[in-house]
Amino acid sequence: MSNEELNNTNIPTEDDAEPQEEFINNDEVEEIVPVNENDEPIEEDDEAEGDIPMEQLLEIDMSNNSKTYFDKHTDSVFTIAHHPTLPLVVSGGGDNIAHLWTSHSHPPKFAGSINGHTESVIASGFTADGKFLITADMTGKVIVQIGVKGGSQWKQSAELNEVQEVIWLKCHPTINNIFAFGAIDGSVWCYQINDDGSLEQLMSGFAHQQDCTNGVFINIDQGENTLELVTCSADGTVVGWNCYTGQQNFKITQAEIKGLLAPWVSIAVAPANLTNGNAGIVAVGANNGILAIINANNNGAVLHLETVVELKPEQDELDASIESISWAEHFPLMAVGLVSGDILLYETTTWRVRRRFTLEDSVTKLLFDGNDIFASCINGKVYQFDSKTGQEKFVCTGHNIGVLDFVLVKSSDANQPRKVITAGDEGVSLVFEVPN
Repeated sequence: MSNEELNNTNIPTEDDAEPQEEFINNDEVEEIVPVNENDEPIEEDDEAEGDIPMEQLLEIDMSNNSKTYFDKHTDSVFTIAHHPTLPLVVSGGGDNIAHLWTSHSHPPKFAGSINGHTESVIASGFTADGKFLITADMTGKVIVQIGVKGGSQWKQSAELNEVQEVIWLKCHPTINNIFAFGAIDGSVWCYQINDDGSLEQLMSGFAHQQDCTNGVFINIDQGENTLELVTCSADGTVVGWNCYTGQQNFKITQAEIKGLLAPWVSIAVAPANLTNGNAGIVAVGANNGILAIINANNNGAVLHLETVVELKPEQDELDASIESISWAEHFPLMAVGLVSGDILLYETTTWRVRRRFTLEDSVTKLLFDGNDIFASCINGKVYQFDSKTGQEKFVCTGHNIGVLDFVLVKSSDANQPRKVITAGDEGVSLVFEVPN
C-alpha cells in the first residue's frame, strides 16, 4: 500500500458545526420516539407436508445499505478505531488478531495484521498524532505498533503483559503518545510511548477492589503539564488520578452516593464549553441504572444522582444497565443508552429527560455529531436520529446480529458524506455512507 493511497483523505477530529443557542423550548413535553422499521407484513403460506413448521423458522433480514465491507476476521469483531489523519482502520476480534485496512477505497485494501495476541482483542486506539497504535486482549497483553513510511507500514515496538485481563484502553485525545488501561483486578495503568516506540510507565494504581470497568482522561484542554484520569469500578468506586504522580485526587465510595450500590460500567466527560470551562465534569453509569454527575475538579463532588429507569416486573435487572453515555458538543444535552433499548436524552441544565428513543434491542454505543446522535444496537443496526426533532434520519442495515462498536469518520471535504464503520458480532465490518 503506497503513501499516496493512505494520504488521499484527511480526516479532522473536530466537529465544525455552529453552536446552537437553544436546544428545545421549555414548554415542550417529553416525547417517546419508537423505531419505525417500516416492515411489510409477511403472509404465511399453509405448511406443506414435510416442511419445517413456521414457528421453527428463523427470519433473517437480508437488507443491506452498506457501501463496502471487510471480512478477514473469523470471529466476532469487538473493537474498531480510526487513524486521526489517514484513511486507516484497525479492527480486533475474537480470532485473537487485529487487522489494518483502508477506509477510503471500495473494497477496503488490506494493510497488515497484528499477530501477537493470544486471546480476543477487545480494545484498540491510535495515539493523538497517529504515530502509534495500541491493541489489548483478554489475557492482558498490550501491543504497541509504530507507523513507518508515513503510516503505510506498521511494526511492533513494545509489548506489555502486566495484568490478567484488560477491560478497557484509551489513548489521550490531545497529548501525544499517552495511553491508559484498566484491568479485571481493579488496577489502573498509564504509559508514555517514547519516540523510539519503547514504553515508560507513568503510574499504576490499585484503589479499586473489583474490575476497573472504564476510564476517561479529563482536563484535556490544559496542555501537557496536566495528565488526569477518572476511572470507575464494579465495586461502586470512582477515582480521580494524577497520572504523573500516581496519586489519587479523590475517591467516591458508596457513602458519597447516599449509600446506593452502583456497579459502574460507563463513563464520559462533558465538553468544557458546556461547563463554563470546567473540563472535569464526568457522567458515570451503573449496571443497575444509577447515573451520577461528578465534578472531578472539586474533590469528586456529586452534582446529580438518580436512577434513570424503573423496570417493569417482566424485565430483567440488567435491562437498566447504562451501556453508553455521550455528551453533545454544542448544546446542553447528554444521552444514555440502556440494555433495555431505551435512549434517554437529558437537558443538562435541568437534568430533565427531553426525549426518549426506544430501539428493539440493547444499545451498545452512543455518539453525538452536531445535532445528530448515532446509536448502535444488538439487533445489528446503527441508527441516526436528529436530537432536536426526534426524527429518524438514517438506519445502517446489513448485519445479521449485533453491532458491538463503531466509529464515525468525517472527510475534510464538506461535500463528502460521513461514514459509519462497524464492528459486527458475526465477524464482518461494514462501511456506510450517511446521506445527510
